[in-house]
Amino acid sequence: QVQLVESGGGLVQAGESLLLSCAASGRTFNSFHMGWFRQAQGKEREYVAAIKWSGAITDYADSVQGRFIISRDNAKNTVYLQMNSLKPEDTAVYYCAARGPASTAALTTDPGRYNYWGQGTQVTVSS
Repeated sequence: QVQLVESGGGLVQAGESLLLSCAASGRTFNSFHMGWFRQAQGKEREYVAAIKWSGAITDYADSVQGRFIISRDNAKNTVYLQMNSLKPEDTAVYYCAARGPASTAALTTDPGRYNYWGQGTQVTVSS
């Protein structure tokens, strides 16, 4: 079992930055691929970014490529999402998710392939 707790959400103005964190506990964190997803009100959950268990490979949705950075610190059992140049359309509840153990699996954008989810943190970007 893996427990995930997100933090760092809030209300910011367009163009500003936020750093989201996701702290993991339970099973060995460094054997899990980690992903960030978001869900805006009235919309389906959508993929944002993912990072391989080792941190060596990352992937981003086109909508955030060049603005968001996913990273992880396996010593701290934490994954991060640095969000820069925020736009009003980035407003959503952001969830972190874990997939694994996944040492040989490829990264995936499919939320159905992630085993564990956090409760989410609200990000609101005003124009």
